[in-house]
Amino acid sequence: MLSLTSAHRYLLRKAPTDMRKGFDSLCGVVRDELGRDPLSGEVFVFIGSRRDRIKLLLYESGGFVLWYKRLEKGTIELPQGDGAVRLSWQQLVLMLEGIALEQPRTRVRWSPTQITAHC
Repeated sequence: MLSLTSAHRYLLRKAPTDMRKGFDSLCGVVRDELGRDPLSGEVFVFIGSRRDRIKLLLYESGGFVLWYKRLEKGTIELPQGDGAVRLSWQQLVLMLEGIALEQPRTRVRWSPTQITAHC
């Protein structure tokens, strides 16, 4: 079952990808162009040339999962950087929801790294 979470590692290939590619062709791109192992458990993110389509490739136990989204209107904003870019879960969600990546407003939340003395 497809379940993407903040526990996954996400790697975006910023170069335009032919969205006709399927499992085997995208695995070849992961190996040959990104220098990564498609079986690693990382989620590989591909964007079409018009930036209106996005594919996510993931290996889960037993096989590959390919998630594909086509926007009916608008484009997907890409983060800064060249080549392959590491994405956080939050960045991926912003990209999929059409929210600006540069200055999204987020509310302060507690995290385990913010442990206080009165715990």
